[in-house]
This record gives sequence, structure tokens and C-alpha cells, in this order.
Amino acid sequence: MVTAADPGETRTSVWLVARPTTPGRRRTEAPSGLDRERITAATVRLLDAEGLARFSMRRLAAGLGVTAMSLYWYVDTKHDLLELALDRALGELALGEPALPAGSGGPAETGWPGGLKCLAREYRRVLADHPWVPPLSAAYPNIGPHARAFDTALQRLIDATGLVGATRTGAQLAVRQFLHGCGGAVRRTPEGDFCLALDVLIAGIEAKATA
Repeated sequence: MVTAADPGETRTSVWLVARPTTPGRRRTEAPSGLDRERITAATVRLLDAEGLARFSMRRLAAGLGVTAMSLYWYVDTKHDLLELALDRALGELALGEPALPAGSGGPAETGWPGGLKCLAREYRRVLADHPWVPPLSAAYPNIGPHARAFDTALQRLIDATGLVGATRTGAQLAVRQFLHGCGGAVRRTPEGDFCLALDVLIAGIEAKATA
């Protein structure tokens, strides 16, 4: 089980800490060929291949052909690296694209219902590709730039429903609970069942919006 901090440990999100520049007199000691982007990409690949339970800095370093200590030139802790990997995975979300591609032959899905379907399907795809994302989302603040872009896209769709006050808050909560709740079952739930549940959710929001 990944937790936001080890027992007795207080930590700050990697997104809230300004990492100091490596002192000039020590830059030549830093391992060549490494940077934070490369390390984060390798972390995502390792998590995809072996899962969260088997992830370790030693395994990651071995895959990169460096020592485990080399990684700490670029991140302070394993938790920081997992936060970076989480946001990188969320960066795969295609935000703002149409729910059905042009020429697909299906009915056009427009407005906020179509946008919400697109966003939900994209989120489900990322969870299916990276099953370690849900537990990390629960363990960490999830406030990286890609997570914030996702939140902004969702806020715009909720705004477009025209709902206000407590009803708007309830709709937003329902959508978030639906998206996060599907994380643990995304590989077990047929896509057809997922889409049907999504249609029911959207129908409920539409009924509130037109009431």
C-alpha cells in the first residue's frame, strides 16, 4: 500500500517544493545522460511492466544502467518520483477532443454531454493503460500541471450544464465519484457497461439542468 508519507514522516508535495539548482562545483559529479524527464518516463514504463508493489529505486536504476544513488540528483525521494510519474500518465489525456472522430459514422455528440463522455472515456483509457494510477491518485495530492488541466476541463463542462448552487456541487461530486470509482474495476467492467452507466449519469444531470 502506497501512502502519502511513511509513518512518522511529514512531506510536501513535489509540486510545491522548488528544487535548488545543483551547485556548480558539483555538476561534473552528476551522472551523465540522466535528467528528470528521462527518469520519470522510465518510472512510468517500470510501473506499467511490474506494478506498484514491485517498484523500487534499485529496479529503476538498474533499468537505466545507473546506481540508485544517481537518481537522487534529480528527485529527493521515491514519493516525489511517484508523484511525477502520476502526473506524466495524466498527461496522456486528450482534453477537449470530440467524443467521436470525424467520419466515424456514429451520431454527433456535442455540447457538454458529448464533452463529458469524451473526458470520461479518456480517463478510463488512461486507467486501463496504467492501473497504478488510481492508488497513487488516492495517496498523493495530485496537483501537477496535467492533473490541474484535467480539473479545469471538468470544471468547464460542469459550468456548461448551467447548474448552480448545491445542484451544481452535487453534479460535480457525482461525476468525480463516478470517474474515481471506476478506477479499481476498469479492467473488469466491459466498456459497454461503463458507457451505459455514464449515459445514466449524464441523463440525471440533464434532468436537473432542465428542471
